[in-house]
Amino acid sequence: MARPVRILLVEDNQVFRDALELLLGMRADIDVVAAVADGSEALPAADAHEPDVVLMDYRLPGMDGVQATQALKQAHPEIGVVVLTASANSREIEELYAAGATACLTKDQELETIVDAIRQAAGAA
Repeated sequence: MARPVRILLVEDNQVFRDALELLLGMRADIDVVAAVADGSEALPAADAHEPDVVLMDYRLPGMDGVQATQALKQAHPEIGVVVLTASANSREIEELYAAGATACLTKDQELETIVDAIRQAAGAA
């Protein structure tokens, strides 16, 4: 089996972040290496933990998902970014893709859909 995909979670809702960390952490093909609650913590966490993919919320304190994705992709173009958001309008989604996100999903997606997007981002980065 290939090595697990290393994930950094960037999510300000602690309950959702903990649930994602638990659900993803139970999978053999994913290794959650870090989780942060603030967009401005995304780049330092990526520097420290070297994830393959960042699972990024859109609405975050510090920096929003667009700003954090831009900073990440500028410093680490090899890292894939999958955005998980409760809601984003079409303009916001366009901005996320323009910033370098490989996928933009809603938080109510099935776990397998999220995992598939993570796998694709790990291969596409």
